[in-house]
Amino acid sequence: MKHTILLLLILPFFIGGISAEAKEPRNVNIVFIGNSITEGAQIANPAQDAPPKQVQLYLSKKKGIGTVQFVNCGVSGSTTLDFLPGSGALFKRTVNNKTVKEFRKDKETPLYFSIMLGTNDSAIKGPNGSPVSAEAYKANLKKIIDKLLSDFPGCRIVLHRPIWYSETTYNGAMYLAEGLNRLQTYTPQIEAIVKEYKKTSPNRVFLGDTKAFQFFKENYLTHFVAEEGYAGTFYLHPNEQGAKKLAEYWGEALYKIIMK
Repeated sequence: MKHTILLLLILPFFIGGISAEAKEPRNVNIVFIGNSITEGAQIANPAQDAPPKQVQLYLSKKKGIGTVQFVNCGVSGSTTLDFLPGSGALFKRTVNNKTVKEFRKDKETPLYFSIMLGTNDSAIKGPNGSPVSAEAYKANLKKIIDKLLSDFPGCRIVLHRPIWYSETTYNGAMYLAEGLNRLQTYTPQIEAIVKEYKKTSPNRVFLGDTKAFQFFKENYLTHFVAEEGYAGTFYLHPNEQGAKKLAEYWGEALYKIIMK
């Protein structure tokens, strides 16, 4: 009887200790790879309002998340070819970024690569290598992923679906309806990539946001910058409100993965 009473007195403290340990805030480092949308083009203060910064703010408020550090490696006009290991100058620039190097040395904090590429790949002409077929897009992404997994052991990679743009998009590069149609052929490729790595590299490559495309298709007038091009007014870049909304979609997807 005495042993039973003692056990009942100790058990709450034991359980409380486990619970407290399980609720230890999770710190995270994130490298954002992308194009002008990630970089924050057309936004007055991208350092504060571009999607990566907004993701940091979003995640920092979530339960179970501790310190969130990030680096924005988005570059306007870039395609998957620009980020190819070896031939792509932007891949080298990314891995040699001072903050990325610091993340690589940090063995205690989980590292995530948040990737959204494809907008410029889908163009009819203009960006490097465009137009990029769905098959080539998949092959390029896999080369990028393989190198990141090799160079950054333990990292996780999150692939977001490229977001919608208007069929009138034609600035220095030509996109139009053909480009938008091509852009949508990339989504099944992203899903296929995640499925393949689930078998070959479990718990390393994840499907990120897939919802933002439809949101911006329906809300471009309020969440995109109206720009003038060779085919009239076009909508390609989120404004401050749009960048915050995109960050919520990215952040939601990242949060689920981080807390797994």
